[in-house]
Amino acid sequence: MLTKTKIDLKSKNQKDQKYEIEMDDFGPEKMIEVYDPAIGMRGFLVIDNTVLGLGKGGMRMAPNVTKQEVYRLARVMTWKNALAGIDFGGAKSGIIWNGGTDEEKKAYVQSFARAIEPFIPKQYIAAPDVGTGEREMQWFVEAINEFDGATGKPGTFCKGFYKTKHCGIPHEVGSTGYGVAQSTKAAIEFIGKDIKDITVAIHGFGNVGSFAFKFLKDMGARVIAVADVDTAFIDQKGLSSDLFDLTKSNKSLKEYKGNKIETMKPEDLLLLDVDVLIPASVTDVINEDNKEGVRAKMIVEGGNIPMRDNIEEELHEKGVLIIPDFVANSGGVLSSYAEHKGYSIQEMFRLLDEKMGNNTKKVLKYSVKNDLSPRRAGLKLAKEIIKNNSNNKS
Repeated sequence: MLTKTKIDLKSKNQKDQKYEIEMDDFGPEKMIEVYDPAIGMRGFLVIDNTVLGLGKGGMRMAPNVTKQEVYRLARVMTWKNALAGIDFGGAKSGIIWNGGTDEEKKAYVQSFARAIEPFIPKQYIAAPDVGTGEREMQWFVEAINEFDGATGKPGTFCKGFYKTKHCGIPHEVGSTGYGVAQSTKAAIEFIGKDIKDITVAIHGFGNVGSFAFKFLKDMGARVIAVADVDTAFIDQKGLSSDLFDLTKSNKSLKEYKGNKIETMKPEDLLLLDVDVLIPASVTDVINEDNKEGVRAKMIVEGGNIPMRDNIEEELHEKGVLIIPDFVANSGGVLSSYAEHKGYSIQEMFRLLDEKMGNNTKKVLKYSVKNDLSPRRAGLKLAKEIIKNNSNNKS
């Protein structure tokens, strides 16, 4: 057995703030930091665990990306892929991106792709994440001339012909948000309630949050509040479905021109007294500063790592049912798996129908049976899957 080792690092984005990356029996297997002095591109790739298959995880672009964050996200992907029952391992990548023109962004993406090309696609495949989408995935694979180097590519971007034609499945079709909605519905059913009788608040109105909003509305849930980075709307009767139309033209909530809606501070949405809170925005949005004010009865983690594990355990002890990120938002990686296997969009959604609800209820049943928080239950199940596969290969 490996002993646990800690690496003490400093991030240029978090001056004088030390953090630790833990090495344990599961990984990380590789941590790569790249830099292109010609344009100033700096990025990270963490391949955490490949027992079940090649490392799979999104590529994010944001000004505050750190190696620690990429490591934490890669570890989440290890558990997520194991519980999803697919032959992917866990990995993640990130590029420090302070904004700029499309031309500059493309240069960053393609520089990063070339820098990590030795690991693609046998050890890592990229996918959309915060700050990236189908366009960036096409740029990525074009830079290294490797169609299978990323998933989440445009649906019109294909290889092969006729019956052998293999096309992208962009996350813009809503796979992650659909999975979040299905996971929410399964959790509500598990506690004996009807989705039509619950209130929902969604923090984050990007690809995940907006589609979770759409699909939950379609299921009959009463979504009373949504927020993006600078605007939040609330209506106790339930928000109108036409808010989703903003996403079709890449508009923010502040650009909404429909009926007048009561506004609130985006951060205050996290403290609403609702049946279900869906944090679908950034890392650590629930933290030491606001955790005492959380009043939601259930939290479904639409975004990756919306809070640290210790905070999640504290809320669990207070009676909050929390569906962890590696269970609730695995629709994205299931979509990636479908694209990797050459499925159609319709086949991808059928895969989500098959997996999301069953996986959520499986974790909750194990949680109750063994008196564990859902995160601890899910982790135990995921670790058992990886260990069993590791033993079978040895």
